Amino acid sequence: MESWLLCIVQAKVTLGSFQHIIPILFAIAFTVCLVSYSSKNFNAFQKQKAVHYLAWFVSLTLIGFHVYRMLFDNYNFKTDLPLYLCSLMALLIPVFTYYRKYWMFEILVFWIIGGTLQAVITPDITTGFPSFDYFRYWIIHLGLLSIIFYFIFELKMRPTLKSVFKSFFALQGYVALMMLLNYLLDANYFYLNEKPKSASLLDYFGEWPYYILVGQLIIIPLFLLIYGPFYLSNKRNIT
Repeated sequence: MESWLLCIVQAKVTLGSFQHIIPILFAIAFTVCLVSYSSKNFNAFQKQKAVHYLAWFVSLTLIGFHVYRMLFDNYNFKTDLPLYLCSLMALLIPVFTYYRKYWMFEILVFWIIGGTLQAVITPDITTGFPSFDYFRYWIIHLGLLSIIFYFIFELKMRPTLKSVFKSFFALQGYVALMMLLNYLLDANYFYLNEKPKSASLLDYFGEWPYYILVGQLIIIPLFLLIYGPFYLSNKRNIT
């Protein structure tokens, strides 16, 4: 029994562990069930409300985590503000699900699939199950993916080729803002001054500042790769 628990409860979430795989499987099942149930039982208004409530759950989880850290932990404004891309999206996602503006979708679909998916594949969690940080991490990252896939499969939103470049230039604006904030706070948001301590794709891109340059060079090819299935789907529908 104790050896089984040790497979789950760890000081740090490791790649391929139970703590890594189980939340992903749960999120896949949850998203498939939500889309299937919504398609069969919800009208248009109920579909919009369902995804909006899910967005608030994701956002309030993040807000609650930061409030908890400020009250009961050693909160550091140089490292802990919700300015990393996934955290920022979690704060803003209820705005998108409420207004459902297409230009917001064009940006978020590539940010979430391209960025959040990488965080799911290579998790950066310092304290494992059942810590608040563990649940915060998975609710935010997997919740964002569930929301964007709900918009794709249930609300039938699709990006265009122009969306790739709109999302790319919006990301450049975010990077510029983070560079300014990093300078003012002597911080490392968006890992612009140093790579994350945990394993990540950046490890294959060299040291600073080369990993930033390589990361920038692969963004458009990555976004085009994400756009590929939408392009093929649109082409099939036309023919």
